[in-house]
Amino acid sequence: MTEDQNINLVFAIGALVLVASALFSRRIGFGEIVRTALAWFAIFALFIVGFSYKQEIMAVWSRVSGELTGAHDQVVVGETLRIRQSVDGHFWVDAKVNAKPVRFLIDSGATTTAMTLRTAEAAGIEISSSPFPVILSTANGSVEAQRGRIQSLQVGPLEMADLPVVVAEEFGDANVIGMNFLSKLGSWRVAGGEMVLEPVASGNP
Repeated sequence: MTEDQNINLVFAIGALVLVASALFSRRIGFGEIVRTALAWFAIFALFIVGFSYKQEIMAVWSRVSGELTGAHDQVVVGETLRIRQSVDGHFWVDAKVNAKPVRFLIDSGATTTAMTLRTAEAAGIEISSSPFPVILSTANGSVEAQRGRIQSLQVGPLEMADLPVVVAEEFGDANVIGMNFLSKLGSWRVAGGEMVLEPVASGNP
C-alpha cells in the first residue's frame, strides 16, 4: 500500500470507531446502529475514493466544465495556439474575422476556408457576385458558393491577411477553417487530443 492509502485507511478506521462509540453510547437498537454505521461507511468510502482519485476527478471536471462554458478549449503559449479536442471529435476555435468574433471548425479535409453567408456579411466580407459560382462537394451534396476575401483572420496569436474564402447560405451555421490557412502556418499537428498551431519562424519566408 502507498503512503496515501495507509493514511486513508487509518483515517477511515478512526472515523468508524468514533461513529460506533457515539452510537453505542446512545443505547439505540442494534438494527438502527447497523443502518447508521452502513450509511457512515458509505460516506467515508466515497470520501476516500474521491481523495484517492482527486487528480483524475479534477481533470474530468475541468473538461466537462470547459465543454459547458466554452472555456479552456484553446490556450495560447507564446506564439503557439493549443486547441483541445471537443467531445464531438472536432477542433473548434474562437477567431476574429475583420475584428468580428466568429467560431470556426478547423477541418484539414477542407481545401478552402468557408463561411456562411450571414456570418460573412456580418464580418463585412466583400463577396463576389459572379454568375459563375464555385461548385463544392459537401456531406449534404453539391453547394454553389461565391468567392470572397477575408482582410484579417485572427486565430489566437496567429493572424493572416487577404485570405481567400468561399461563402454560401447552404453552409448553415458551420464556418470552417481549411488548408489554405493551415498550410501557411509554420506547422500544425494533432497529438494527445490537442491541435497545435505554430507560426512561421522568424526569418523564414
